[in-house]
Amino acid sequence: MRFLTLVISIMVFSFLVDAQSGPIAPAKPYVVKTGKQVADLAKELASQDGNKNQDIVAAGGMQMRVAVFHDELRENDNFEVHNASDDIYYVLDGKATLALGGSLLTPNEISPGEWRSKSATGTQKVEVKKGDLVVVPRGTVHQRTVTGKGFSMVLIKIFENRQP
Repeated sequence: MRFLTLVISIMVFSFLVDAQSGPIAPAKPYVVKTGKQVADLAKELASQDGNKNQDIVAAGGMQMRVAVFHDELRENDNFEVHNASDDIYYVLDGKATLALGGSLLTPNEISPGEWRSKSATGTQKVEVKKGDLVVVPRGTVHQRTVTGKGFSMVLIKIFENRQP
């Protein structure tokens, strides 16, 4: 009987502590970017040489990252898989070819849960252009190829856990 009373007391105490804690504070301030501000950032990155990206919301302390990417040329990149994050791409400008799905051949874990390979099997090629939205769930093989006049996109990465 004492044990049962102790268990019930702990459960009630835990409930009261949780009930009193209330909503959490935001991890970071909210961010609002107008379409013009995002377009201006993409143009700024496109004016620089090479492939560039800039965070709008950095991953530190968050379960997400939001960044604008601009690729001048991206060929023969590794195929990749993320075990603990999902990617969402929103294409701002240009065209790219995505290889999606399938399996990595000879995968190499470059950091915990982050896999790369020079080759994959069973992928499907999809051409994306301005205005397209692509959702790449965790565990999905993906690779981006850019040739021609460049490619800009917003990346929204959603992590399973809060990032250091």
